[in-house]
Amino acid sequence: MLKLGVLGVGAIATVDYGVLPNLHHIADKVELVALCDPVEERTAAAAKRFGARETYATLDEMLDASDVDLVLNLTPIPAHGATSLKILEAGKHLATEKPLATTMEEADALIELAAASGLKIVCSPPNMLYPSRIEAARLIREGVIGKVAFAKVRASHGGPASMMNWPTDPTWFYQEGSGPLFDVGVYGIHEMLGLLGPARRVSAFSGVTEPTRVVRSGPYAGKEITVTTDDNTLIMLDFGGGTFAVVDGTFNVNAAKGPRLEVFGRAGTLNLPNNLPVNGGRGIDLFLLEAAAGLSGWVDLDLAHLEPAQQRVDKLRRALLVDHLADVVNGTAEEVMGGDVARHALEIMLKAHESARTGQALELTTTFNWS
Repeated sequence: MLKLGVLGVGAIATVDYGVLPNLHHIADKVELVALCDPVEERTAAAAKRFGARETYATLDEMLDASDVDLVLNLTPIPAHGATSLKILEAGKHLATEKPLATTMEEADALIELAAASGLKIVCSPPNMLYPSRIEAARLIREGVIGKVAFAKVRASHGGPASMMNWPTDPTWFYQEGSGPLFDVGVYGIHEMLGLLGPARRVSAFSGVTEPTRVVRSGPYAGKEITVTTDDNTLIMLDFGGGTFAVVDGTFNVNAAKGPRLEVFGRAGTLNLPNNLPVNGGRGIDLFLLEAAAGLSGWVDLDLAHLEPAQQRVDKLRRALLVDHLADVVNGTAEEVMGGDVARHALEIMLKAHESARTGQALELTTTFNWS
């Protein structure tokens, strides 16, 4: 049984679809031991609700006093790099929310330390653990839709200031060191990397749509937020061999219809919806030029074999990240969300902003194993 400590007891930890309410589904693998958060009453309430026997106000205290094997890092985006480094330095396996870090130097240090210490890193988002994404990757690799020409993914939403009843102050999402590319664009990037492999070049447009946002509803309704980081980024990725992809990272998608993800091949097309249970994200739409002898058309795929795995994803929700780390540590699963993929995604995001500033397409220097 692996012992878990959780750093950060905010919304992602405690909402119904979050980590802590769904850990009981993997009680045979992971025991929740410790919670850490600087807000004492929040930590105490979560410990009582979810059965953690230890609470701490600082990460240093938890790492010094607790014998946890794994730490889940749910701190705000700008803190990921420094806090994750402390976790690895203490000899703990790491599961962290995205992005892995906010600089390449931090990401390199994390990966090097983990490798030298025999520790495992998994980094959100978990999209390539979704059965529909795994099946789509298989269809692409087996050449069902032929050579991929291009793909596009809509990863964005309207931003936390536009969402109904966002429970906490959303200001930091719009500040330097955060922003929609790190917050939501990263999901689409990881999906593209999982389906198409490492990218080679990136180019982008990026900017601020409006200098001020006003929180629509919730406890901070009416608060004005000064936007100090780009809130609207569109990325083009070059995977080599004439295969390209488009990814958005923006807080300007208040509504949309159509598939989340489209992959266009020389012999067919794949469409994938959002994987959220409320959106019925179990389907894959497949169009083939040769659906039948001499006929093109949309093909009905039998995906019944994916349902047990999908039901597990629906059940675990955000706890899927911890489940995957436990399986990787126990040697029962291949690493899907490892540090090398997260570092490659981070380089894409950082160079996307650089490309937007310079007007140049930039070569990528990192990669990861993809087969």
